[in-house]
Amino acid sequence: MKATVDQDTCIGCGLCTGIQPEVFQMNEDGKSHCVSDVSEDQKANVQEAIDSCPTSAIHWD
Repeated sequence: MKATVDQDTCIGCGLCTGIQPEVFQMNEDGKSHCVSDVSEDQKANVQEAIDSCPTSAIHWD
């Protein structure tokens, strides 16, 4: 399973990287991006990141 971060909507707040750093990392533009597929064990935390994103920039693919 994959999640994506809309680079036009992301404000770089870092909430997602704090919740699930194995999936989300900040890029050179200061915005989050996904660096790996989402494992079964990570699904709940990724959903928490999606729900916590202040701009709703994260979505399931």
